[in-house]
Amino acid sequence: MGILSRASYVIRSKLNAVLNRAEDPSETLDYSYERLRDELQDVKKGIADLTTQKKRLEIQKRRLEENVEKHNEQARQAVEQDRDDLARRALEKKKQKMSQIEELETQIADLQNTQDNLVEKKNELQSRIEQFRTEKETMKARYEAAEASTRVSEAMTGAGDEMENVGRSIERAREKTEDMEARAAAMDELQDSGAFEDALSDKDSIDRELEEMQRDGEVEAELETLKTEAGKGSVEEEPSVDAESEAETADPEIEAELDELKDDDEE
Repeated sequence: MGILSRASYVIRSKLNAVLNRAEDPSETLDYSYERLRDELQDVKKGIADLTTQKKRLEIQKRRLEENVEKHNEQARQAVEQDRDDLARRALEKKKQKMSQIEELETQIADLQNTQDNLVEKKNELQSRIEQFRTEKETMKARYEAAEASTRVSEAMTGAGDEMENVGRSIERAREKTEDMEARAAAMDELQDSGAFEDALSDKDSIDRELEEMQRDGEVEAELETLKTEAGKGSVEEEPSVDAESEAETADPEIEAELDELKDDDEE
């Protein structure tokens, strides 16, 4: 095999492979079925043409048969009139017509045989076409089912890959959500502790410490006021007999409230 022949063979092989991949069996089967139907129509047309030709010969044969009867009658009339010459001429024409009739009968018989063969072949071809149509539809259904199954399998494979990507996306979203929730909780905790107020305030640490001391002084002053009202001021005095008697006769409920205030102060 020469180089050109080998290259041509390789090209044809690759071209056939590409065509086989691009070929749709459904379209191929439908095309083949239409081709067979076209051939069947050609056979039917041929049978119709042959039948028409045979009918023409049969019409011509009937006309010749009518002429034979006519010439036969002419010969009879000529004999009755003692015109043998005319009778002879009529019989000669009759003979010619009969010869033509025999030829036509042979042709008609041949055409009839041909027609019978064509009709038989037409019926066989039509039967095969119907069988092929059934097989074609069955094959198309099988191909479409296989194609659908393949698409579903491919979709399932693609869905599996996609679900894996979705799973990773969900995991990343979950991590980000947890981080955001933790950050929000931390912000809430800082806000509850007052860190944001200190950060947003324009006062420095000295101002805040002085304010705190002022609040403490106010609390202490209020506490001294309460003690004074309760008779326990900061000035040290000798307890009198009346004070001692008042302490002894003090109300237990008032004593309990005073003890509670003392406990709060110690805390």
